[in-house]
Amino acid sequence: MSWHEDDGFWHDFRCSMFTQRAWEQAPGEVEQALTLLGIGEGASVLDLCRGPGRHALGLARRGYRVTAVDRTAEYLETLSEAAKVERLPIDVVCADMREFRREGAFDAVVNLFTSFGYFEDQDDDRAVAANMHASLRPGARLLMDLMGKEVLARIFDPRRWQRIDEETIKLEETEVTRNWTWARTRWILLRGHERTEAVVEHRIYSAAELIALLEEAGFGDFEVYGGLDGLPYDHQAKRLVVAATRPARG
Repeated sequence: MSWHEDDGFWHDFRCSMFTQRAWEQAPGEVEQALTLLGIGEGASVLDLCRGPGRHALGLARRGYRVTAVDRTAEYLETLSEAAKVERLPIDVVCADMREFRREGAFDAVVNLFTSFGYFEDQDDDRAVAANMHASLRPGARLLMDLMGKEVLARIFDPRRWQRIDEETIKLEETEVTRNWTWARTRWILLRGHERTEAVVEHRIYSAAELIALLEEAGFGDFEVYGGLDGLPYDHQAKRLVVAATRPARG
C-alpha cells in the first residue's frame, strides 16, 4: 500500500498538516485563488483533494457551488459536519483523483497544497490531468498550487523541524532522487513520549514539466506565478502556481 492510500497516515499526521495557522490562512488563500481564476459569484467549483475542507468551506461561504473530492473518509466527515453547521450546500465526494470526473460540470477546478504527483507511475498524473480537463466546461479554468522543483532546489534542506504546538514537534528528513524528479521524506512526529513515523514520496515538477503535462491533457493559456499572491515565478518564488484554461473548443 502506498503512503497516500493509508488512512492511518492521514489520521496520524493530520495535526501537522492542517494546523491552526493553516486554517487561519485559508480565507486569504481562497481570496487569492479567486483573483487568479477570475470567476464570477455562483460559479461551480471542483476542489480536488480537499482534506478536511479549508478551502472548500471558504469557497462555499462566498456563494460558490462547491464539489469537494478526497479519498480520506475521516477528512470528508469533518468537512460534512462543518458544512452542516453553517448550512453550506457542499457536495462531498469520496473518490480517488485518478478516477473522479464529471464531464463539463465545472467553471473552475482548484488543486492546492501540493495535492498532485503522489503516484509512482506518471501515467496516473496524466490521468488526473485528463480528468480535470474533462470535468471543466469549455473556456473554464484550472488552478494548481504545489512546491515547484526550482523553489525546492533553492531552499533545499535535508533536515528540517517544525513545532506544531506546545507538545508536538515534526521532524523531516528528505532526499531527492531519480535525477531530481522524485522526493522521499521521512516524517517523524514527536508528541510527549509518543513517536510516529511515515515515509512520504512524490514527484517533483518544474514549471515547464507541469505545463507540458497539462498541455498534453488539452489545457492552454498558461499563467505561472510564484504564489497565490500572483507574484512572478522567479528566484524569489515560494510556490509553483499554474493557471490554465480548457480551450473553448477542446
